[in-house]
Amino acid sequence: MTEIATPAPLEMTLDELRQPLIEALLPSVPFDGWSDTALATAAQAIGIPHDRARLVFPRDTDMIAAYIEKADDDMLRTFESRGLAERKVREKITEAIRIRLEHAAPHKEAVRRALAILAKPQNASRSMRTLWSTADAIWRAAGDTATDYNHYTKRMTLGGVYGAVLMYWLQDESEDHIETLAFLDRRIDNIMQFETAKSRLGEATRDRPRLSRFLGRLRYPPN
Repeated sequence: MTEIATPAPLEMTLDELRQPLIEALLPSVPFDGWSDTALATAAQAIGIPHDRARLVFPRDTDMIAAYIEKADDDMLRTFESRGLAERKVREKITEAIRIRLEHAAPHKEAVRRALAILAKPQNASRSMRTLWSTADAIWRAAGDTATDYNHYTKRMTLGGVYGAVLMYWLQDESEDHIETLAFLDRRIDNIMQFETAKSRLGEATRDRPRLSRFLGRLRYPPN
């Protein structure tokens, strides 16, 4: 089978330039932050004009969102390559987050600077979207197929847990982040307890009259 050649950066579309630019950006971020200076260095490294790189990432939050998207994709690929599909849900969620942290370890300062930017009030919406996308990627890795309200509650709960684990990880100086991994295990226990309680509540109320049905009968009484 003939392999399709990857186009040179100068021939890439703006969307195609996102990944090579992010990869070239990361080494500069600990020194220059998620800044135009770092972007100029990355543009030079891959051989495109700085102005074209600015079209790809007009704002610092655009660079950060692209990095998080790439990190989510990398996590999913590594998860699939480790053959974890048959494990229990708890184990799969734990392993997915561990993989995410493993990949982030060489870029800890870049992550720290990214979170500082996303923590600004004007970036609250972007911050929530990126956190949601990561929680969604982790649940998809775990094989979740929920489409009802559980789809949303699972991601909201996991997003809160992942955010707490990430903040703990940034401050953790233990060898191989062993303290973070222990913190992660405790937080995953909380998720599993919540999901179990939610499931039991659903079973207990399944056959009870629904308020919406009762109100509907009041509005449209039977003939």
